[in-house]
Amino acid sequence: MLIVAEHSIDSLSAVVIRSSSGRGLRPAPHPIGIPYFSFQKAAMTPTDSILRGYLSDNAAGASPQILAAVVAASAGPAAPYGNDALTAQMRAKMAAAFECELDVFAVGTGSAANGIGLAALTRPWGSILAHRDSHIQNDEAGAPEFFTDGSKIVLLGGEHSKIDPDELRAAVKAGVGDVHSVQASVLSITQVTETGSVYTIDELRVLTDIAREAGLRIHMDGARFANALVALDVSPAEMTWKLGVDMLSFGATKNGALTADAIVCFDPSLATELSFRHKRGGQLTSKMRFQTAQLDAYLTDDLWFDNARQANAMAARLRAGIADVAGATVMSEPGSNILFANFSSELTTALFDRGFGFYANRWEPGVVRIVVSFAHQPADIDEFVAAIRELA
Repeated sequence: MLIVAEHSIDSLSAVVIRSSSGRGLRPAPHPIGIPYFSFQKAAMTPTDSILRGYLSDNAAGASPQILAAVVAASAGPAAPYGNDALTAQMRAKMAAAFECELDVFAVGTGSAANGIGLAALTRPWGSILAHRDSHIQNDEAGAPEFFTDGSKIVLLGGEHSKIDPDELRAAVKAGVGDVHSVQASVLSITQVTETGSVYTIDELRVLTDIAREAGLRIHMDGARFANALVALDVSPAEMTWKLGVDMLSFGATKNGALTADAIVCFDPSLATELSFRHKRGGQLTSKMRFQTAQLDAYLTDDLWFDNARQANAMAARLRAGIADVAGATVMSEPGSNILFANFSSELTTALFDRGFGFYANRWEPGVVRIVVSFAHQPADIDEFVAAIRELA
């Protein structure tokens, strides 16, 4: 029996293998089924208070503040389709957070944010330059191509899932003006990357400078945007429009929201087109206030920063706790709430038997991905560390 797992990219499931250049991860040429029993115990809810789930940060529940905001939004009628006072309040908070005038479009998924946002930045004969490990390439079932009416994603390499500047310099020049070739139109940067690394501001500036000089638009996939902000200790403005970013897929679901992400647009000339694409893409919900209530609470009293700090801190605690364990070698860069490590098959099986959940053997044999969420507490991490140390 097979299940559809997060980040599956071909048929029901797939694996990702190291590229021949050693610069990152890429989809395997043939799908490999993931047996259901591998996740059965991992997905079970424990009877005690310890949280053992590390499959993804979107497996966590919602912040109490966000749940309370949704309940409060239900008290009485409100204008539909985002014409309510709460949505206006959220937009003002978003503008204050980013220190600029902007347009915000609430969506139900990050894939919708990426697809609709990218469609406003390119035309069908344009291309989107992205890392080969990017979510838009591997995990959205062709949604960017669907929303853009066929724009091609051109894949670039780079260590730790970060785009290599030299590859970008070559890509922005390829086929320019040639009617037989797609025209490089958008640079899409994932921050935090799919393997948990975080671009520094200087690294981002190098890439955005190359893109701007070539006349490209710039999109940022920020599914874990807050985790990157707190890791770098920078402002939202410093990591986006001050670097020339035109469009941000603003993630909240992985960091405490229920079903709310957003497209944040820093170019007012795109607002009208985005409005129609937002509607046409099925994301202009009639009771929009229940999504914007989540985003409003997310932006209130630094909840988004507090949640991201908690997730990052717990990941760092886990990393430190297993740093000297011979059978559990951490491979990924520090900084965010995602760890990739090499576990022996015996260790992985034993941890599954204890009820711990994480993805294993989907990138390379022995490679596991552990994602820590805002809901994890020191006691959760310490029990996981103790189990790893005992069983390794």
